[in-house]
Amino acid sequence: MVEKEPDFQISEERNEWDMERIHVLAERLLPIYADVASGQMDDPKSQRYLNELIGILHELHPADMATVLESLPQQERVMVWRLAEPDEDGEVLLEVSDVVRETLIESMGQQELLAAIEDLDADELAELAPDLPKEVVHEVLESLNAEERAQVVSALSYEEDEVGNLMDFEQVSIRADVTCEVVLRYLRRFESLPDHTDKIFVVDDDDILQGVLPIRTLLVSDPEEWVHDVMSTDVVRFRPEDNIEEAASAFERYDLVTAPVVDANKKLIGRITVDEMLDVIREESEADLLNMAGLKEEEDLFAPVIDSFKNRWMWLVINLFTAFVASRVIGVFENSIAQIVALAALMPIVAGIGGNSGNQTTTMIVRSLAMGQLNLSQWGRLLRKELAVALMNGLIWGSAMGAVAYWLYGSMGIGLVMVAAMTLNLLLAATMGVLIPVVMERFGRDPAVGSSVLITAVTDSGGFLIFLGLATVFLL
Repeated sequence: MVEKEPDFQISEERNEWDMERIHVLAERLLPIYADVASGQMDDPKSQRYLNELIGILHELHPADMATVLESLPQQERVMVWRLAEPDEDGEVLLEVSDVVRETLIESMGQQELLAAIEDLDADELAELAPDLPKEVVHEVLESLNAEERAQVVSALSYEEDEVGNLMDFEQVSIRADVTCEVVLRYLRRFESLPDHTDKIFVVDDDDILQGVLPIRTLLVSDPEEWVHDVMSTDVVRFRPEDNIEEAASAFERYDLVTAPVVDANKKLIGRITVDEMLDVIREESEADLLNMAGLKEEEDLFAPVIDSFKNRWMWLVINLFTAFVASRVIGVFENSIAQIVALAALMPIVAGIGGNSGNQTTTMIVRSLAMGQLNLSQWGRLLRKELAVALMNGLIWGSAMGAVAYWLYGSMGIGLVMVAAMTLNLLLAATMGVLIPVVMERFGRDPAVGSSVLITAVTDSGGFLIFLGLATVFLL
């Protein structure tokens, strides 16, 4: 009988229901958490709530459990974490965000941590090690055999942004001078293949990578065919020192599931897998989004007030300074505004459209730099293109707003100033939208960090200066 595929919509609704129910149950049980922890609960209703909560938690996949924990305030999070399935604690720690992981680890004792991570693979231990207490890491390393210990130490020797840091040491390798039938018999000896195994690595006697044998090729090949006749030698491979974001881009570009990692002598030392690369892509996208908003790092939704303050204050201070500069620009033209009150109503339009246009340009440039689509030597050509777009937008929408201004205030002069100011501010926005991320990239800074704040500051002050300056010169 063919097994029916699960209905995604039903599964999704079930997960949403579980999430809401977990929140409700955790909130009800929190006031009596001491009784929950000690097992001395006398109230039958509370005991039903507890049993229901435990039942739901123990059915959750580790990834869903991570989502639940990230959505709970810290006290409820700790309680739910205590009630979760202990056998899956290590997998959940791998799934949660870094900031939430810290709070969970802080709530665990040394023996709990050791029990949680004892069954993790070497690459998973290496991923968690920076967040674990040193004594726990030391004890875990002592419990490993020599090969596993060497693998963990090897992964920890690489920087966080290098391929070697996320390298998986579980892979299947074969020799080229055997038949496909021999390979199939060899594979049947495994209880299960490593996750995401879509290809087998072909090496020589010294473990030098010769090529790969895709599983789909193996399955359709004649059993008597030799591996060296059916294997592929055109292999995307990485060095452990390669940048992890560039590797993730290669996975996306070439639709990879796994790829070999080789040392300087082309010796196979590990592999990287698509699940890790998806995490890298997601984390990079989230980091760019946070940086463009002026947030220094990822933030726990329910972090203490002081922690959130520390994460946000720097760019708010910069924004406060730039807003003060913009106010001083307006202050210089107080007499002009007093004589032509319409200027006060129209100048936010000039600044606002400039900021929006500049953010569009900056977002496009930052994305192109992140994906490797833009070479810094091309910035001049790109600037000319963006200036042409800004000029077209300025003339079209500036003329539209100029007509509206003429209709509202009956002044041809105000209408013409509106056209000129919007066009010039859009040109300024295009220029700064290209230059800010390009200059930051050239000086080794993350072009996403604060770009939105900076471009808004420039277009606000510049827009006020251009509009009020033109009005003062031509209308007074």
